[in-house]
Parts: sequence; C-alpha cells; structure tokens
Amino acid sequence: MRRRVVVTGMGGITSLGDNWPSIRARMAAGETGVRQMPEWERFHSLNTRLAAPVDGFSVEDRYARKQLRTMGPVARMAVYASELALGDAGLAGDPCLAGGRVGVAYGSSFGSHQSVLGFAELMSAGASTKLTGTSYVQMMSHTAAVNIGLFFGLTGRVVPTSSACTSGSQGIGYAAEMIRFGLQDVMIAGGADELSVSDAAVFDTLYATSNRNDAPQSTPRPFDRDRDGLVIGEGAATLVLEELQHAKARGAPIHAELVGYGTNSDGQHITQPTVATMEQALRLALADAELTADKIGFVNGHGTATEWGDVAESTATAAVLGAGAPIHSLKSYFGHSLGACGSIEAWLGIEMMKERWFVPTANLASVDERCAPLDYVMGEPRRLDIDYLMSNNFAFGGINTSLIFRQW
Repeated sequence: MRRRVVVTGMGGITSLGDNWPSIRARMAAGETGVRQMPEWERFHSLNTRLAAPVDGFSVEDRYARKQLRTMGPVARMAVYASELALGDAGLAGDPCLAGGRVGVAYGSSFGSHQSVLGFAELMSAGASTKLTGTSYVQMMSHTAAVNIGLFFGLTGRVVPTSSACTSGSQGIGYAAEMIRFGLQDVMIAGGADELSVSDAAVFDTLYATSNRNDAPQSTPRPFDRDRDGLVIGEGAATLVLEELQHAKARGAPIHAELVGYGTNSDGQHITQPTVATMEQALRLALADAELTADKIGFVNGHGTATEWGDVAESTATAAVLGAGAPIHSLKSYFGHSLGACGSIEAWLGIEMMKERWFVPTANLASVDERCAPLDYVMGEPRRLDIDYLMSNNFAFGGINTSLIFRQW
C-alpha cells in the first residue's frame, strides 16, 4: 500500500519577502520584485539590466561563522528557508532529525558563482589567490542539499536535484517518492538559486531576456502578446513533506497533501520545448494522483515570458486540461528564480489554495493569440474554491515536471 504524503511545513525567501502575509500584501498591491540593476552597467555586452534580487538578505548575525564557511549565498538561502519550514512544521530541534528517517531532496541550477573565480584564475593564470578550502563546497551543484543536511544534523538520504528550472519541483517530487515507498518518514524538499549576472548572460545570448530596462515595472509579461523575454530572479523555498500517519501522531499542522508527481524528458532539443512530452508529464501527474483532468481547479504555470516557452506550455496545458483551465504565472512577480522557482511556486500556490485567492499574472494585458485558449487570470485576483492545484515547471534539456496538491 502506497503511503500518503502531506506538507507540514513551508518557508522561503523571495524578492518580495520571506513570509506569506507580506508577500501576499505586496502582490495584492500590484508590486513585483523586478528592478533595474545599476551594478550590471559595467557588463557592456549584456543587453538586459533587469533582475529580481533578494535585497538585504543576510544570515551572518543569525548563524555561527563556522557554520557559514561552507555556504555561499545559494546555500544560505536554502538553509534559511529550511529553518523557517522546520519551524512551521514544529520540527526545529526535534531528535527525529538525526534518527536516519529524515532526509533532504533539494536542488539548484548551480552552486555559488563567486566561488568559480578562484578556479578560473588558476586555469588562466597558472596560480590562484582566491582559492580556499571551501571554494569547491560552495561551488558544487549539491551545495544546498549538503549544507541543509549538515546544518540540521540529518542522517537520512540526500537527494540532490540540479536540473535548472525543475530543480525545486524535482526535489519535491523525489522527496515524496522517498516517503511513499517507505524509505524515509520526513523529507526537507525544495530548491534555491542565487542571482548572478552569468545567469542573465545565459539567456541574454539566446535573445531571451527582457530589455525593458527603463520600465522594470512592466516586465516580465508571461503569455502576453507584447512580452520581450524573461527576467532573472533569486530565492529559495522549502516544503517539509511527511508521511501522513507520522504527521498525525505528533499533531503536526497539515497544509496540503501531495497526491501527484510526473516527470519526463523531451529527448529532442536542449533549449526548445516539445509540446507532446510536456503534455505527457502532466498526464503522468494525473495518473499518479488517480485523477481525471476535470478535477484540477487551478494551474500554477511555468510562464517564463519567452515566446516559444509560453506557446508550448499553454498548448500542452490545454491539451490535457481543456480550454478554459484557469492559469497564472508567478514569475511575473519574482522573475525566473531558476532552481528555486518550482519550490517557490509550490509554496505560494498552496498558500493561495488555502485562502481560495489567486493573484493574476502581473503585466498580462493582451494574451498572445498563439497561446492556447486557457483562462488566463488577469487584472484582479480570483476567488476560487478548489480541491486540487497543479504546479508545472519545464527546464533546459527538455526536463518536465508536474506536481498536484490536494486541499486539506
């Protein structure tokens, strides 16, 4: 018998704050975290000057210096988000964390970018003044997962997920599978990524970044006819997943149940999405949840504000859920936080499902006629009483994910 998985803790850090009430208030006021980046003016070949940074974030007064040595910004955000989530779950300092039945499944696109400079100097100059004993640990792609495990003394499984824009959602999905099949009782799951000009440059070279540098409040514009590309963001979010009976036995708060997870790959192109396999990922999640498509009350879309991404995603979504399925994109508020986006969107999607209140896609004024005929939430928040929320993400390499959460 497959064990049931519930969400007992949630926490995160975004460009609009680190708690749901303040994030909700700012989104309701129409605010986004996107701003101009004067720090990037020295990068002359870069077209975009926009990002959604987490300004003012620091844990140096919160954590001991010895704890911080192995953490770059991405790991610090991941550990902070996990601290908030464990506190929310009532598991902070609980002896069970070191009992071998609590693990971590966490992802990021990369480690900390600044740590790369020491190795680059070594390779280019033959010696390095920047390399330290922790440079690699901060740079490695599994730095977030490992630092979470070390900080909280976890002795269970560590499942690193470094799959670009699906890092966070795969972390949540694989964590759920660990619990379902009896391998762990509790999992700390999610994703994080720190802001770097190199991330912006990746998409800039593909002509996929927004160049509305003088109007940061007007971009990104997912699904919009007049969109001109994505904006890079940063952040982290953590869900504490727990086996249902384990959660009930300790009287844990339950936010939602994770009932479905689907993931696959396109196997065709490194950057251009494939509609058929995106569609299949959604069907895999429905099959895993043992649900028919009509049960999905709302779709938390990937919605990057890139031309082919928006068109392909909307086409796949409509093919599975039908015309008129309600959908929004939270990247319109936080930019594209890469490895963090799947977990941030899952966290905030659950909060919205609990409140029966869903924000519109910011900046969406005129839906691109090439996008499928979905119910794009625009202009004003939508009041919806739903039983099931679907949250979808799609990554470079053709990696597709879909998560389904049930109202508790």
